[in-house]
Amino acid sequence: MGEKMVDMVTRIMKHPKNIRNIAICAHIDHGKTTFSDNLLWGAGMMSEEQAGNACQLDFHDDEQERGITIDSASVSMVHKYNEEEYLINLIDTPGHVDFGGDVTRAMRAVDGSIVLCCASEGIMPQTETVLRQSLREMVKPVLFINKVDRLIKELQLTPEQMQERFIGIINEVNKLIVDLAPKEYKEKWQVNVADGSVAFGSAFHNWALSIPYMKEKNITFKDIIDAYEGGDYKPLAKKAPLHEVVLNMVISHMNNPIEAQPVRIPRIWKGDIDSEEGKSLMTADPNGPLFFVITKVVIDPQAGEISAGRLFSGTMSRGTEVHLNRNKQQARVQQVFIYNGSKREIVDNVPAGNIIGIAGVKAFAGETITLEPTTPFEEITHIFDPVITKAIEATKPSDLPRLIEVLRQIGKEDPSIVVEINEETGEHLMHGMGELHLEIIENRIKSEKGVEVKTSPPIVVYREAIQGSSPVQMEGKSPNKHNKLYFKVEPVEPEVIEAIKKGDISNGRIKKKDPELIAKFVELGYDTKAATKIKGIFNNNLLIDATRGQVHLGEVIEMILDMFQDVMTQGPLAKEPSIGVKVMLMDMKLHEDAIHRGPAQMYPAVREGVRQAMMTARPCIYEPLQILHIEAPNEYMGEISKLVANRRGQLLEMNQEGALVIAKAKMPVGELFGWSSDLRSATGGRGNSSLIDQMYEKLPDEIQEKIKKQIIQRKGLSEAQLGV
Repeated sequence: MGEKMVDMVTRIMKHPKNIRNIAICAHIDHGKTTFSDNLLWGAGMMSEEQAGNACQLDFHDDEQERGITIDSASVSMVHKYNEEEYLINLIDTPGHVDFGGDVTRAMRAVDGSIVLCCASEGIMPQTETVLRQSLREMVKPVLFINKVDRLIKELQLTPEQMQERFIGIINEVNKLIVDLAPKEYKEKWQVNVADGSVAFGSAFHNWALSIPYMKEKNITFKDIIDAYEGGDYKPLAKKAPLHEVVLNMVISHMNNPIEAQPVRIPRIWKGDIDSEEGKSLMTADPNGPLFFVITKVVIDPQAGEISAGRLFSGTMSRGTEVHLNRNKQQARVQQVFIYNGSKREIVDNVPAGNIIGIAGVKAFAGETITLEPTTPFEEITHIFDPVITKAIEATKPSDLPRLIEVLRQIGKEDPSIVVEINEETGEHLMHGMGELHLEIIENRIKSEKGVEVKTSPPIVVYREAIQGSSPVQMEGKSPNKHNKLYFKVEPVEPEVIEAIKKGDISNGRIKKKDPELIAKFVELGYDTKAATKIKGIFNNNLLIDATRGQVHLGEVIEMILDMFQDVMTQGPLAKEPSIGVKVMLMDMKLHEDAIHRGPAQMYPAVREGVRQAMMTARPCIYEPLQILHIEAPNEYMGEISKLVANRRGQLLEMNQEGALVIAKAKMPVGELFGWSSDLRSATGGRGNSSLIDQMYEKLPDEIQEKIKKQIIQRKGLSEAQLGV
């Protein structure tokens, strides 16, 4: 009898050189889940008949119904290459932009990504986004051009025309890698047909080709075209099976954990690389200190919370006492799992370099689990922010406690949904990436969690900012009048905001001198002295210590940072989050006795000082805008410009490509409700749009006051609460 899959996986797990951790990412509907099916079939995990249309890794009912991937799914499989067995830990990620947070989190767990691209549609906005997510986490890409059968059957292109199209796609991907990859990998990580880091094929018909495979098996592209022209393409799946070509490419071109971690660790972990922990992380040492990063939490009705993620160092065993570094708690690992799609297999222990699940720990995605308190990994930050909000309430009052519990679970399972539970007002808010995102979550609360709820119409999340500097220092006094702090504010430089957005500068409190961070700020125009005075970076806002000779600063800085974050989360105009505010602590007069400068005294002083400084710096409200890529047949060009103009939008460009018109428009999110259905009805059902980028810009002056009043009214705020 053959060896069981779980036994094979646990056997190879102990040899990190034979492990590949990979994610499949692409624009929506470019064929990722069908592609994953083929890999599962090749690994003997499903039947040949099902491969290509079972969508095995979409195991939620709503994913099957809608035909889209909503949650990332992990699976471990074994592949033989050159007579050696390799373990492939694979994560299938969603393509819809509303679920892009899942892609960002999956990238923390893997070392390589297969970027899938449709041969007929080419590079789409979401292809660029997933490539950016991959490169931000230092994950090396390879390229698979899918749906080649459409070029032969539908578009009836000649081999020369097909070659031209492939070269176009490859050049575009390489141009993106040059734009987005860190300096030293711009050239190194280019994809190339000749060396086999590009493959092409049809996931639906289960075949693929790459140059090394064609040479080895003596297959030409003409064989493929002849098979389609002869009407019998089924033998292609036997001649050039997709799983074999792709997994050979993965093994040849993706780094194993020992090669990948020296590239990735310096970027995603800010601890001391020369320490024992640093050396263990750089070598994926199974005998080193334990480092496990959670990338996904699933609530299982039987097993409770299952935390999936990447084990970077040490060995995870059941029964281990561990420390949660962000939650600052101890916990015990009750079970350790390896993944097999929706099934989990329990194992005793797993060494570093693998993607695993653990039970018994209650934590959030992004948590770093170790044995002793230490420097956690960088926070996992998504490229886009939640911009749509819905208020949610239980239909039956008796369901309220259950709803609060379910909302907390939802916040853990999908950290891209920000859940706000206000115990005082009884209001519960869900902030999501878009209308579809919130609709899916609402449906899951009803169908999977069994709580009947009703929600408000969607509302937009605005931001607060300042347009100038505060003319004078503003004083914040503690309630006991013994402590005084003086603040000034000014806008953060656009270059700094851009660097934070790109991930070159990471959010967080700066506890000790960070030469790399100081160098980055100096490069952006700061002088060295000012760069060393930066104490905290939070959501594109900076806190700078501009005081001189303050003896007690070290004792109160954490409290000042707490309140700085609080004001940046709830600004002075309408308690919306603030962006692009540089807060400078100019001076302090503190009571000599520590008992008179505790949190109860310091918090109100900081809050009052920062808010008043912002109110003197011409505060205003910013709205979220999205840049959309719109496609429709040529005859609807006029309809598209009318639709964009009617929604306060701005057409950035409009080009004709064959029978299609392709437009780029900047649209306010507040005007986008019902956009998809309006676009479809204006274009006879043939138009579609996808998100390219997102930013915040100042609301037009004429609606500033109106929107501010709406927010204040909606939140039921009084002037006293705003502290204005």
